[in-house]
This record gives sequence, structure tokens and C-alpha cells, in this order.
Amino acid sequence: MTLSNVVHLPTAQEAEEAKITSRALSKYVHNERLHLKIASNNNESEDLILPGYAINLLLTMLTEMSKGNAITVMPIHAELSTQETAELLNVSRPHLVYLLEQGKIPFRKVGTHRRVLAKDVFEYKQRIDEARLKALDDLATQAQELGMGYE
Repeated sequence: MTLSNVVHLPTAQEAEEAKITSRALSKYVHNERLHLKIASNNNESEDLILPGYAINLLLTMLTEMSKGNAITVMPIHAELSTQETAELLNVSRPHLVYLLEQGKIPFRKVGTHRRVLAKDVFEYKQRIDEARLKALDDLATQAQELGMGYE
């Protein structure tokens, strides 16, 4: 499963249903597990146990759907093309190739094509996000030390 899956934008009705469901589910977000009873239109029902992580994931998905956004779920071991990786990082494909060739993100070649593990992309994104936050914190500290900003 990769980013090339068919994208489904929620309809207005699906977005509204997602909003209602996410509000109801948000009350239980801190539970370690949740016991659910689901029922279909033909009156069949089943009891389920939903682990805590799945509750958070489902809530995130429903929240995004309620905003009209499409959702993609990807296994961590998925191999991505350079175009898919660039889209995920919101950079150009040539810039991504530069990052790959500089060793910033591990990859392998399949023939002439580069493949990147989703796990490595997420790790890279986390590293750069942490570096950005640290730089912002450093700038804020400097500004306070210099008496810049509101008084």
C-alpha cells in the first residue's frame, strides 16, 4: 500500500458523519482500550475491543475526514518512489534526489529507480522537524535576551 492508492474525498454527508463520530469518540481517547458494539443495517451486531492506539488513529482519521480531507494509511515498511517521497516531504523531486545522494535519507536502487522506506522518510521528517523547533527556540531565547519583542 503506497500513496498511489485511489484517493477518496469525503462527501458532505460523510464529513458530517465523521464530525459527529469523532466528537463522540474523543471522550474515550485516553482509554487503553475501548469496547464497541457495531451493528449493520440488517440488524447483525458484533462486539469489538479497540486498542488505545487504534482509538487515536481512528479519531485522527475521522477528524481529517470531517474537514473534507482524504486520508492515506501506509505501513511503515512500504517502499516509496522518489515522487511519492517528495510529495510526502513537500519538496521537489530533484531536491529529494539531492537529499538521497547526500545520504540524508537511506534508499536502494531497483534498476535505475530509487526506492525509499516509509520508515526512513518519517525518521528524516522527525529529525528535521526537531532541528527546526530547536532553531526557533534558540531564536526566541536570543530575542528575549536582547529585549526584542513586546514589553
